[in-house]
Amino acid sequence: MGTVATIRSVADLPAIAMPTDLSRVPDPVGASRGLPAGAAIILRDAGHPDRLACGIALRRSTLARGQVLLVAGDPALAKALNADGLHVPERMAGTKAVRHWRRANPGRLMSAACHSLAALRRAERAGADFALLSPVFPTASHPGGRVLGLYRAAALAAATDLAVLAMGGIERGNANRLPKVFAGFAAIGMFADGGET
Repeated sequence: MGTVATIRSVADLPAIAMPTDLSRVPDPVGASRGLPAGAAIILRDAGHPDRLACGIALRRSTLARGQVLLVAGDPALAKALNADGLHVPERMAGTKAVRHWRRANPGRLMSAACHSLAALRRAERAGADFALLSPVFPTASHPGGRVLGLYRAAALAAATDLAVLAMGGIERGNANRLPKVFAGFAAIGMFADGGET
C-alpha cells in the first residue's frame, strides 16, 4: 500500500493536523487537499459506518500528497490501513494495548489527545511523539464548554518535553498568533473548504 513516513527528529513531526469529523466535514479527502506535505490527517469517527472506506481513501490520498495518516484509538485498523501511526485518545494513554502497539511499532508515529498537564505526562510515559492539547479557544463543537485559554495552554505546552499542537477553536486569524511554544496546530472546520493553509 506504499511506504509509511519515518520520523527522524522533532523537525520531521507534523506541524499541522486535521482530525476527521464526518458529521462536520463529510469529505475529509477534499479537505486535506488544502494541507501541505507533511501534515497529519487523523482518522477519528469511531463507530461511523463509513470509517473504513474513509480510511482507505485517506490512505491513498495521504500517500499521494506526502501527508501522514494516523488512526485514532484502533491499532488493528491502523495496521490494516498501513497507517503512519496511531492517535491515542486521552483515556487510552498508558493502557496495555497502547504500550504493546508502541513496542511493536517503534518507527511509526504516536500522537495523544490531552486536556491537562496530567494527560501530557501520561502521553510522555506512553511514548507519544506529539500531543494535541485542547481546547485552547472556544469551539463550535462544544459551545459554552470549558476552555484552557491561550496562556494556560502555552504554559502546559512549555511544561512538557513533547511537541504540542494547539487544538480547539483554531481558525486562520488565531493560528498565526500562537506562541512559539506550540509546534503547530490542529483544526477541523478551518480546512472544511479545502482552502490553502
